[in-house]
Amino acid sequence: MNTIKGPAIFLAQFIGNEAPFNDLSSICKWAAGLGYKGVQLPTNDARFIDLQKAAESKTYADEIKGIVNAAGLEITELSTHLQGQLVAVNPAYDSLFDAFAPDAVKNNPAERQKWAVQQLKYAAKASQNLGLNAHVTFSGALIWQTVYPWPQRPAGLVNTAFTELANRWEPILNVFDENGIDLCYEIHPGEDLHDGITYEMFLEKVNNHKRACLLYDPSHFVLQALDYLEYIDIYHERIKMFHVKDAEFNPTGRQGVYGGYQDWINRAGRFRSLGDGQVDFKGIFSKLTQYDYTGWAVLEWECALKHPEDGAREGAQFIKDHIIRVTDRTFDDFAASGSDEAFNRKLIGL
Repeated sequence: MNTIKGPAIFLAQFIGNEAPFNDLSSICKWAAGLGYKGVQLPTNDARFIDLQKAAESKTYADEIKGIVNAAGLEITELSTHLQGQLVAVNPAYDSLFDAFAPDAVKNNPAERQKWAVQQLKYAAKASQNLGLNAHVTFSGALIWQTVYPWPQRPAGLVNTAFTELANRWEPILNVFDENGIDLCYEIHPGEDLHDGITYEMFLEKVNNHKRACLLYDPSHFVLQALDYLEYIDIYHERIKMFHVKDAEFNPTGRQGVYGGYQDWINRAGRFRSLGDGQVDFKGIFSKLTQYDYTGWAVLEWECALKHPEDGAREGAQFIKDHIIRVTDRTFDDFAASGSDEAFNRKLIGL
């Protein structure tokens, strides 16, 4: 077994225009000061990493790595959540998702998709240049608007959509394979890959591609009333990344999973800072350790109530306290009687 690496922190929710959150060196020093050992980098802000440059220049990648290392940290993985979302967008969401795209491709879905695909390919090479082995993204969604359909979905719609989704992603997966990087989908409401069944449907369409892996985030499963511990039992061989994120689900007589169009603070299901929600992290860390998870435990902070800096400070210690230092011996070794093959044969009457 391996001891899970960490604590680490996903920087996306902390980046801003004020120090120390406005450049890579400063934010890394801030994270290190809280006790973090690694940072997961979003790739949509060139102040922190220029994704294309990191893909095309090993020297630049080494410079980025050096800035992080100088703070006493490691880069755990890169993220292309926003770019991945744009690989597959239903026209119903074009205007909203244009906000994730550069001005040059806005109002042009075909060019926006080409840009997103190229971003993912850059991410594969950049990850290799940085010496990483996993990367996280979103799948995008072609039929999310039909998740609870009325009128009913036309026959064959799901098959058509997942075939197209696979056609868009399989060439990207091949690029990640060429670079030796696992591409981990964050299974998430709003994406066509939002639970185990949809992941399995996609996996079949991409011929069980060995690089089509998973980022495990229990918070999204709490809000779906999905058994997030059994999920680890089922998919542990594909889980290569881990977001440590808490949530709570408190349905009432007025609302449930769908939230009644309420803001986050008034929803039955909402994200919380670590330790303030309902996720059984002792169970999660135990299962991941049991299944020999070799990656990082990365805080993704989102909370409807608590200040982010408080959540970050508390999160570092929370993760540290939950990481299980694996044993190097069996607990009952003291009672071993010793044996050899002859003795074993004698015990069973041979």
